[in-house]
Amino acid sequence: QEQLVESGGGSAQAGGSLRLSCAAPTRIFTINAMGWYRQAPGKQRELVATITVGDVTNYADSVKGRFTISRDNAKNTVYLQMNMLKPEDTAIYYCNESPAKPEDFNGSSYYDGRIYRYLEVWGQGTQVTVSS
Repeated sequence: QEQLVESGGGSAQAGGSLRLSCAAPTRIFTINAMGWYRQAPGKQRELVATITVGDVTNYADSVKGRFTISRDNAKNTVYLQMNMLKPEDTAIYYCNESPAKPEDFNGSSYYDGRIYRYLEVWGQGTQVTVSS
């Protein structure tokens, strides 16, 4: 597994649920925090949920209390359970390495304490569409 592969997106009505999955390369998954990002048309990519190697989770305010991130270390897979979906959750969702907290991502990179890590390689993403 050398690519980021997201799956599980689809269409849902407001208030509904979806569960996303992402298979990640071992070289990323085992040494980095992982995060779910999303990008809506015309908007910058934003980081909405993160999980560290030690399973500490953090969320953007926009999804806190509704989304849950988890990881399966045996499968190099990270999940995003999305409940109480809103139309504003409509976006393409991606996973990738991440800082420990969503607010530490500046749209293209994050500082890991030593260097800025620019995220240039992404998977194809998975589309989530929420209707009102």
